[in-house]
Amino acid sequence: MAPEPNRAGNGASTSGTAKDEAAAKKKIESEDLSDEDLALKQQLELYVERVQDTDPGLQKVALESMRQEIRTSTSSMTSVPKPLKFLRPHYGTLKAYYETMVESELKYLADILSVLALTMSAEGERESLKYRLLGSEGDIGSWGHEYVRNLAGEIAQEYAKRQSEEAPIDDLMELVKQIVAFHMKHNAEPEAVDLLMEVEDLDMLTEHVDKTNFKRTCLYLTSSARYLPGPDDMLVLDIAFSIYLKFEEFPNALQIALFMDNLLHVRTVFTSCHDVLRKKQFCYILARHGITFELDEEMVNDDEEREVLQDIINNSKLSEGYLTLARDIEVMEPKSPEDIYKAHLLDGRASAGASVDSARQNLAATFVNAFVNAGFGQDKLMTVASDSSSSGSSGNWLFKNKEHGKTSAAASLGMILLWDVDSGLAQLDKYFHSNDNHVIAGALLGVGIVNCSIKNDCDPAMALLGDFIDKEDSSTRIGAIMGLGIAYAGSQNEQLRYKLAPILSDPKASLDVIAFTAIALGLIYVGSCNEEVAQAIIFTLMDRSESELGEPLTRLLPLGLGLLYLGKQESVEATAEVSKTFNEKIRKYCDMTLLSCAYAGTGNVLKVQNLLGHCSQHLDKGEMHQGPAVLGIAMVAMAEELGVEMAIRSLEHLLQYGEQNIRRAVPLALGLLCISNPKVNVMDTLSRLSHDTDSEVAMAAVISLGLIGAGTNNARIAGMLRNLSSYYYKDTSLLFCVRIAQGLVHLGKGLLTLNPYHSDRVLLSPTALAGLITMLHACLDMKAIVLGKYHYVLYFLVLAMQPRMLLTVDEDLKPLSVPVRVGQAVDVVGQAGRPKTITGFQTHSTPVLLAAGDRAELATEKYLPISPILEGFVILKDNPDYREE
Repeated sequence: MAPEPNRAGNGASTSGTAKDEAAAKKKIESEDLSDEDLALKQQLELYVERVQDTDPGLQKVALESMRQEIRTSTSSMTSVPKPLKFLRPHYGTLKAYYETMVESELKYLADILSVLALTMSAEGERESLKYRLLGSEGDIGSWGHEYVRNLAGEIAQEYAKRQSEEAPIDDLMELVKQIVAFHMKHNAEPEAVDLLMEVEDLDMLTEHVDKTNFKRTCLYLTSSARYLPGPDDMLVLDIAFSIYLKFEEFPNALQIALFMDNLLHVRTVFTSCHDVLRKKQFCYILARHGITFELDEEMVNDDEEREVLQDIINNSKLSEGYLTLARDIEVMEPKSPEDIYKAHLLDGRASAGASVDSARQNLAATFVNAFVNAGFGQDKLMTVASDSSSSGSSGNWLFKNKEHGKTSAAASLGMILLWDVDSGLAQLDKYFHSNDNHVIAGALLGVGIVNCSIKNDCDPAMALLGDFIDKEDSSTRIGAIMGLGIAYAGSQNEQLRYKLAPILSDPKASLDVIAFTAIALGLIYVGSCNEEVAQAIIFTLMDRSESELGEPLTRLLPLGLGLLYLGKQESVEATAEVSKTFNEKIRKYCDMTLLSCAYAGTGNVLKVQNLLGHCSQHLDKGEMHQGPAVLGIAMVAMAEELGVEMAIRSLEHLLQYGEQNIRRAVPLALGLLCISNPKVNVMDTLSRLSHDTDSEVAMAAVISLGLIGAGTNNARIAGMLRNLSSYYYKDTSLLFCVRIAQGLVHLGKGLLTLNPYHSDRVLLSPTALAGLITMLHACLDMKAIVLGKYHYVLYFLVLAMQPRMLLTVDEDLKPLSVPVRVGQAVDVVGQAGRPKTITGFQTHSTPVLLAAGDRAELATEKYLPISPILEGFVILKDNPDYREE
């Protein structure tokens, strides 16, 4: 039934030339097609005619054949399927005819129109969806993948439109069910998740996930949660949590629970899992995260087991594991500051000036010695055996420091014996009998440092330090208060609140004691939003006189308040409102500090914009609030790699256009963004700034070089710092900073990291971040605090120090050496198949060190790891299916 040629011509009296052109064009077109295609084209045109026939039987056959043609060809991926191509000109005809058709055959034609609309419908018309809803309920997947994806896109638009008009959406949801089922069967989990997010019904996922695809689905869910606005992100994580629980992938579920900071979820993980080995692994994860968590009978019913598990959470095995690593890598030999400075590599002028025994240089050496030998239990200055010269040289080194320098010197012993509570307390004991208050203060701080991130049933720190909080002498008080803050960070210990809170309102207490009390309370209650502590700090801030508000240490009060809300987002708003009533000298400072702490590690773009806005204003000299705003940008943006890159670029701009007080904070912000992760571009920027004409900028840059290289032994940074030490050999303040930075680069002889992120850069340890922020805030005023008599604020870094190791242990928690591959981590979210998760790997046997951005995987089939993330302590169990070759 080909159309008659004269039928078109007799109605329209077009000129002959146009006709000829059309005929010629048609001829050329048909010449392009192969015989096969031409036959198909004529065949389809015939069907289009037949569909419009009056005989229902013919109609049905034509529709059926058309359907077959389209279906069999949609499988090709590269080009537009032929039938669709040839049917395009008839789309209008079919649409018009559809309107006139009788009920019976409507549905078949609607299906075909729906598929044709895929290529034909105008933008925004959503015709494909319209005809799909009118059509038959047939299997949606048989029309091919592209069609399903197109439908999903149209559903999202239609859903938004219907939501605004409050129209019913039941028919859409039916379709969504089919599409999600199709996607989940065909390895397109991300698309299914995206569609469900658009129609706000993620609960449907749990019905469709199975053993084969739940890991990929959850990986996509958790990765996308970072880019969603609240409260959606928490909903997405909740779904991922429940899916992981459903498939008994407990370590991942625990990770999500910690990410959401939901202790009830953590309990659920413990109660749902009945395997003691796995519970031990959970405890290692909790210990690394640094939260205080008490197990009860419901979680672990056997008393002995519970004690073992609680021991792991309390981190009592950390020192042992760390020393195992040190022995394996053969770095037990203590190092002296001279080994770090390597002065012999420089030309003559620098080393000549260094022979003078100045108190400032000795103080620097104290810190370098403490950082480099941290946790090793032996060094060449403080722990030397006392049978040598008269009273042992440890006493001698202590007295090579002046007044408050002795505090840091005595406390450095705590750092050297880090995590080893028993021998730490034994060795610090001798300083408690000193009659010099500074030495006692240092010993108190040392006790706090030794107990950092270790919890102990008999609470030695509380027993020893509790009595010194109310002494007359302010340096002793500060030592005790700061020690308690470090030892009990994150524990939310009520007993300590009763002891410390009264100091804030004590009229006799000096400003420095009050400032350190606020910080200690902030650390103990970090991220807890505790009302009582917040009240106490707010009243203290309101009571300060004009002159006191100008003091450099006052800046620690708003920080103590901010730490209470670390990462807690909206919860800070009430307190932020109260802060608007403060004296205008500190009002904005407080506002910035609260905002940046509350959104730290959330990656919230709007808050970064807000903080950048504050940095763009050019203000009078007296304003201090831009410093915390710049640090705030780094704190908020450090959540994920993309944010870090963008923040680094924004900070470059601030360097060019910002005022002096902004420029002083930028290096510190860069240091926080790349902490223990020396990126070359940041290293170069800091190297440039370390020769800045403004000495405060230079000092901040030097300290930040130490932070980005912390614990990496990075040779390039070490070289830069050596050159700086000869460049600044006359400037004692800058030389002091260079020494501190050198100590940081070789932190723990390269076995430690300061990075607060762990578990594949997913979890952020609140106490670690709190320690870093406190130290950086103190560095905003280098001259008064770090170079003044409060240099011991540098010891707040101990909160962030963690071994950057992978230590594999067997089922009895004894170290077990196995081969592992260590390489750069690769992001495999949403990739098809089973992509490799690491690239450029080397094979080592455990224990091994992991650098920033590294990931490890087992290189043997013999054991199975209990945790999917190989970091810190990982328990291995024998693989039952393993056969020796």
